[in-house]
Amino acid sequence: MSIQSLPTLLELAGCSLLNNKSRAVLDLEDLSIELFPPLFVEALSRGHSEVLKKMVQAWPFTCLSLGALMKKPQLEMLRVALDGLHMLLAQQECPRRWKLQVLDLQNVYHNFWRMWSGALVDACSPEAMKKNQTLKHGAAMAAKPPLKIVIELCLTERPLDEFQAHLFLWVKQRRDMLHLCCKRLKIFGKPTRHTRKVLRLLQLDSVQKVEVHCTWVPSTLGDCAPFLGQMRNLRMLQVSQVRLPAHTSPEEQEQLLSQLTSQHLKTPLKTLSITKCPLSDSDWNHLSRCPNTRQLRHLELTDFSPESLKILLESTVASLKSLDLEACGITDSQLQALLPALSHCSQLRVLSFHGNRISMSALRDLLLHTARLSQLSVELYPAPLESYDAQGSLVL
Repeated sequence: MSIQSLPTLLELAGCSLLNNKSRAVLDLEDLSIELFPPLFVEALSRGHSEVLKKMVQAWPFTCLSLGALMKKPQLEMLRVALDGLHMLLAQQECPRRWKLQVLDLQNVYHNFWRMWSGALVDACSPEAMKKNQTLKHGAAMAAKPPLKIVIELCLTERPLDEFQAHLFLWVKQRRDMLHLCCKRLKIFGKPTRHTRKVLRLLQLDSVQKVEVHCTWVPSTLGDCAPFLGQMRNLRMLQVSQVRLPAHTSPEEQEQLLSQLTSQHLKTPLKTLSITKCPLSDSDWNHLSRCPNTRQLRHLELTDFSPESLKILLESTVASLKSLDLEACGITDSQLQALLPALSHCSQLRVLSFHGNRISMSALRDLLLHTARLSQLSVELYPAPLESYDAQGSLVL
C-alpha cells in the first residue's frame, strides 16, 4: 500500500466517531469542517440515517451535492435529507454552522465529491472564516433566503416514480420556503397532467436548456405554452420529431407550430436545434427575423426555408460557431444563395454539409467560400453528384 492511499488522521477520526453513533450526533456542532464531507460519505455507506439527518442540519457548506453520491435515485436517501431539512426550514434562526443554500440532486460525475469538498475546505479555512466574520453577522440580520433544490428533469407520459413523487409533494407543501430549479428540461411524449403539475412547481427562470420530443395537440399546447414562455433564461432550444395528429388541418398545424416557436424565443438563444419538424414558411420567417436568434453560436437543422436560412445566417455572422445542415436537401441554386452569408461567418469552427446532393461545381464554390474562414477546423462535405453511377452507388 502506498503512502498516498493511507487514510488521513482526520478520516480515521471520522470513522472512529461513527463507531459511536450517539456520540457522533452530539459532536457535530464541534466537528472539524474538514471532516464533514468524508464523514457524510462514510455514514451514507454504512446506512447511518440518524447521523446523516443531523449532518444535513449542521451542514457547514453552501451546497450539499447529494445526487453525486447516488448511482441512481434512492428514495430512502432522499427521505433522510428532506427530514433533516424539515425542521430547519420552519425555524427563524438556523444552527450556528449551517450554511446550506443548495441541495443538489443532479447525478454528476463520480469524482465530484472529492474535488468539491477540497475546494470548500479551502474556502472555509480559519483565515477565510475570519475574513467573512463581518459579513456573517450582517447576513444574520437579513431575511433567510429560499433553499434551492436543483434536479435533473425528464418528463414523459409515464406517471412519476416514487422518488419524484415524494420530492414534488415535499416541495409543494413548502413552496414559500424553497425554489425547485432545473437547468435542463426534457419533455418526451405527449404532455400529461403530471407534466403540468411539475411545471407549476418549477422555478421556470432557472431553465437554460429545453428539449422537446413529443406530440402536440391544441389542448396540451394551450396548457404548456404559458410555462415555456416564462423561461426567461433559456439559452438552448432543441425541438425534434414533433408530430401533429393526422387529423390536424393545415391552419391548425401552422398555428400550433408558430405558437410553439414564439413562446420559447423570448431571450437570446445560444443554441437552436430543429430536426424532423414540419415547420411552415411563417415559422421559418419568425425564426429568421426574431431578435433573440441573432446571437446564435450553434445551429442545427434538417429542414429549412431557403430565404429564411439566408436571413438567419446574415444576422449571426459575428457569433455562429457551428452550423449543421446535414441532409437538408439543399440544391445547387439554394446553396449559391447561401454562400455570400456563409463566407462572412467569421467565427465558424464546425461546418457539416454532409448528406446533401450537390454537383461538383457547387461543391467547388462551397470550398472556395469556406476557405476564407480562418477559424474553421472541422468540415464535413458530401461527395458530388458526379461521383454516383446510374443506380445511385458511389463510384470510388
